[in-house]
Amino acid sequence: MNDAAKIAILNDRARQTFMDCRVVITQGIQSLGETATAEILSAVQSFDAFTADNDPYGEHDFGKIIYAGTDVFWKWDYYDLDFTMHSPDPTDTTVTARVLTIMLAEEY
Repeated sequence: MNDAAKIAILNDRARQTFMDCRVVITQGIQSLGETATAEILSAVQSFDAFTADNDPYGEHDFGKIIYAGTDVFWKWDYYDLDFTMHSPDPTDTTVTARVLTIMLAEEY
Protein backbone atom coordinates (compact mmCIF):
# COMPACT_ATOMS: atom_id res chain seq x y z
CA MET A 1 0.00 0.00 0.00
CA ASN A 2 1.38 3.41 -0.93
CA ASP A 3 1.57 6.42 1.39
CA ALA A 4 -1.47 8.14 -0.16
CA ALA A 5 -3.63 5.08 0.46
CA LYS A 6 -2.43 4.86 4.08
CA ILE A 7 -3.13 8.55 4.63
CA ALA A 8 -6.60 8.19 3.08
CA ILE A 9 -7.45 5.33 5.44
CA LEU A 10 -6.25 7.29 8.49
CA ASN A 11 -8.05 10.45 7.33
CA ASP A 12 -11.30 8.62 6.66
CA ARG A 13 -11.24 6.81 10.00
CA ALA A 14 -10.58 10.02 11.91
CA ARG A 15 -13.13 12.06 9.93
CA GLN A 16 -15.88 9.47 10.21
CA THR A 17 -15.46 9.04 13.97
CA PHE A 18 -13.80 12.30 15.09
CA MET A 19 -11.44 10.10 17.10
CA ASP A 20 -7.65 10.35 17.11
CA CYS A 21 -7.83 13.91 15.81
CA ARG A 22 -8.79 17.44 16.73
CA VAL A 23 -11.82 18.95 15.05
CA VAL A 24 -11.85 22.72 14.62
CA ILE A 25 -14.85 24.68 13.42
CA THR A 26 -14.48 28.27 12.35
CA GLN A 27 -16.48 31.24 13.58
CA GLY A 28 -18.49 31.14 10.38
CA ILE A 29 -19.66 27.60 11.06
CA GLN A 30 -20.32 28.35 14.72
CA SER A 31 -22.37 31.42 13.79
CA LEU A 32 -24.85 29.20 11.95
CA GLY A 33 -26.07 27.84 15.28
CA GLU A 34 -26.03 24.52 17.10
CA THR A 35 -28.45 22.67 14.83
CA ALA A 36 -26.67 23.72 11.64
CA THR A 37 -23.28 22.92 13.16
CA ALA A 38 -24.44 19.44 14.18
CA GLU A 39 -25.85 18.80 10.70
CA ILE A 40 -22.64 20.02 9.04
CA LEU A 41 -20.50 17.83 11.29
CA SER A 42 -22.66 14.84 10.41
CA ALA A 43 -22.40 15.62 6.69
CA VAL A 44 -18.61 15.86 6.94
CA GLN A 45 -18.47 12.51 8.73
CA SER A 46 -20.54 10.81 6.03
CA PHE A 47 -18.81 12.45 3.04
CA ASP A 48 -17.65 9.86 0.50
CA ALA A 49 -17.81 11.65 -2.86
CA PHE A 50 -14.09 11.50 -3.60
CA THR A 51 -13.14 11.64 -7.27
CA ALA A 52 -9.97 12.13 -9.27
CA ASP A 53 -11.04 15.75 -9.75
CA ASN A 54 -11.55 16.63 -6.07
CA ASP A 55 -8.95 14.25 -4.61
CA PRO A 56 -6.09 14.19 -7.13
CA TYR A 57 -3.55 12.74 -4.66
CA GLY A 58 -5.91 10.13 -3.23
CA GLU A 59 -5.39 11.20 0.38
CA HIS A 60 -9.00 12.15 1.22
CA ASP A 61 -7.61 15.32 2.77
CA PHE A 62 -10.14 17.90 1.54
CA GLY A 63 -13.84 18.00 0.81
CA LYS A 64 -16.74 20.27 0.00
CA ILE A 65 -20.34 19.92 1.06
CA ILE A 66 -23.26 22.23 0.47
CA TYR A 67 -25.34 23.09 3.50
CA ALA A 68 -28.52 25.13 2.99
CA GLY A 69 -27.08 26.57 -0.22
CA THR A 70 -23.76 27.46 1.43
CA ASP A 71 -20.44 25.91 0.43
CA VAL A 72 -18.63 24.33 3.36
CA PHE A 73 -15.04 23.07 3.10
CA TRP A 74 -13.18 20.69 5.35
CA LYS A 75 -9.48 19.92 5.26
CA TRP A 76 -6.78 18.00 7.10
CA ASP A 77 -3.51 19.32 8.45
CA TYR A 78 -0.80 17.12 9.94
CA TYR A 79 1.31 18.32 12.86
CA ASP A 80 3.93 16.83 15.09
CA LEU A 81 2.62 15.76 18.50
CA ASP A 82 3.52 19.13 20.04
CA PHE A 83 1.60 21.05 17.34
CA THR A 84 4.69 23.14 16.62
CA MET A 85 5.50 22.02 13.08
CA HIS A 86 4.32 19.73 10.32
CA SER A 87 4.33 16.01 10.95
CA PRO A 88 7.48 14.26 9.78
CA ASP A 89 5.32 11.37 8.49
CA PRO A 90 1.50 11.63 8.16
CA THR A 91 1.30 7.85 7.72
CA ASP A 92 2.66 7.29 11.24
CA THR A 93 0.11 7.91 13.99
CA THR A 94 2.84 7.81 16.65
CA VAL A 95 4.32 11.06 15.32
CA THR A 96 1.26 12.75 13.79
CA ALA A 97 -1.54 14.84 15.26
CA ARG A 98 -4.37 15.24 12.76
CA VAL A 99 -6.40 18.45 12.75
CA LEU A 100 -9.64 18.61 10.79
CA THR A 101 -10.80 22.16 10.08
CA ILE A 102 -14.38 22.76 8.96
CA MET A 103 -15.12 26.19 7.51
CA LEU A 104 -17.33 28.22 5.24
CA ALA A 105 -15.81 28.41 1.77
CA GLU A 106 -15.52 32.18 2.14
CA GLU A 107 -13.25 31.65 5.17
CA TYR A 108 -10.70 29.58 3.22
